[in-house]
Amino acid sequence: MKKAIILCSGGLDSVVTAHYVKKSLKYDDLIILFFNYNQRTLKQEREKSIICSKEIGAEFKEIKLPELAEISTSLINSNKKAKKIKREELKDTKQESQNYYVPCRNSVFLIYALAVAEAEQIKNNKIYDIFTGFKNEGKEAYPDTTPEFVEEMNKLRKISTSVKGGIIAPLIKKDKEDIIKLGTKLGINFKNTYSCYIGGSNLHCGYCLSCRLRQEGFYWANIADSTEYKEKMKDFRKA
Repeated sequence: MKKAIILCSGGLDSVVTAHYVKKSLKYDDLIILFFNYNQRTLKQEREKSIICSKEIGAEFKEIKLPELAEISTSLINSNKKAKKIKREELKDTKQESQNYYVPCRNSVFLIYALAVAEAEQIKNNKIYDIFTGFKNEGKEAYPDTTPEFVEEMNKLRKISTSVKGGIIAPLIKKDKEDIIKLGTKLGINFKNTYSCYIGGSNLHCGYCLSCRLRQEGFYWANIADSTEYKEKMKDFRKA
């Protein structure tokens, strides 16, 4: 029986990763690892992550990191208003994406995932692979979502832990539309995912950077977007 710890935020990429691990890679013993760092969309992310864990038959574990929220410089941990992104601005999102960057977040998450994996290995003699839904954005990528980052974290795993499983990012080279197509093939109900950075309700705002990238992904995948948005931008209404 193959065992996996899957980092899940309830977002589209991580939920597709979870279903892919279960249905395509045939892992059976699964843990969904959810992180609570007082993000403004905590309620919605937790809800969708719990749904995902039930759908794939995984154990749900929540790790609380309140100090990360105190350190964070990100709008994700702030009540400040987010910029309404126009479609043409998606050609260069580097500056806007920095507004949502949480310092060292993915490094912290993976260290905790390694701790969980190592504890399971010591206590129960179980070897877990660790999966993450990182999607590389090329030149606009966060420093902790790149293939090089994953490679270096695996090196750290080897020299600083006894964890025998690997850290794997199966979707890292895929574009958003490819991930949506894969999720469709896997039978995922995308209403059970939450990508919005702004939150405030179970609806997506429709205009933050994450919502815009989500809409763009469905547009280029040529798949109907069933997501409910507070304010779906006019240039996507025919998508």
